[in-house]
Amino acid sequence: MSSAPSGNAAARVVAAPAFTGLVAGVIVVNAVVLGLQTYASLEARWGDELALVNALCLGVFVVELGVRIAAYWPRLPAFFRDGWNVFDLVVIVAAFVPGVRENATLLRLARLLRIVRLVRLLPDVRVLLLGVWRSIPPLASIAAVTLLVLFVYGMVGWIFFADALPQHWGNVGRAMLTLFVMLTLENFPAYMEEAMEVEPWAWIYFVSFVLVAAFIVLNVLIGIVLNSMEEARELERRRAIREAHGSRSSPIVDPEARAHVVQRIEILRRALEDLELQLAVGSEASRRAFAQEANGDSAEPALQTEPGR
Repeated sequence: MSSAPSGNAAARVVAAPAFTGLVAGVIVVNAVVLGLQTYASLEARWGDELALVNALCLGVFVVELGVRIAAYWPRLPAFFRDGWNVFDLVVIVAAFVPGVRENATLLRLARLLRIVRLVRLLPDVRVLLLGVWRSIPPLASIAAVTLLVLFVYGMVGWIFFADALPQHWGNVGRAMLTLFVMLTLENFPAYMEEAMEVEPWAWIYFVSFVLVAAFIVLNVLIGIVLNSMEEARELERRRAIREAHGSRSSPIVDPEARAHVVQRIEILRRALEDLELQLAVGSEASRRAFAQEANGDSAEPALQTEPGR
């Protein structure tokens, strides 16, 4: 998916599905070559050919980067406001930096980062990474809660099982590590049976830990990730809409057009305020009518019983 803002010829090339498919294909070829070069026998026999294919892939990437930059003309600063564009620029230019070019390890790492560029061409993967990134702040809170639960249960486990089972509960650190492994329910029955030989009531300790940590904490963790994924998907949808309509890159520069848009926004704002006022007045009128109706219903029986006195 393209993020080129302008309507020039380069932007149309970048927006073309064939261009995206070509770049994705070259990235895959580059990845295959990078993997084949890890085999000593293949490198000894086909090393020159593999190096040539890698150089051709690099040439395609340089041309692609030039086309992407040209697509932002004449608003080149907008190119650097996209994080993926900056990433592409760094990993491609790194191959020509003298310090990196002579260092085999750094050069291989730079070539490896070119494979990561495939992420920007796959919207679903981009949404996944964005969702993971947006889930980091709330995950810090759940991590603190999990650490507290592990510490409390670790101390309890150390108090009751340290003497008999020092390999798992000998100190609070080892006890917390055992509990951390149990978060995945790995060897949970073995740990519980081993502890029940020391204390018959130990099943209460292990079952409560599984209920609190493994079920509640992990379910909250999954909920946070899913919520972040939904937010990331919505952000990606809005970005696609902005790119499709050119609103991100084609701002209104005509003063008359800008004034017209501002006027329409003001009209919509006033209409919204009128609707809110009508809703408030209608709610008050409905409340009063309901109150009067209720008072009338309560007074009617008294009027009916009056003649019988």
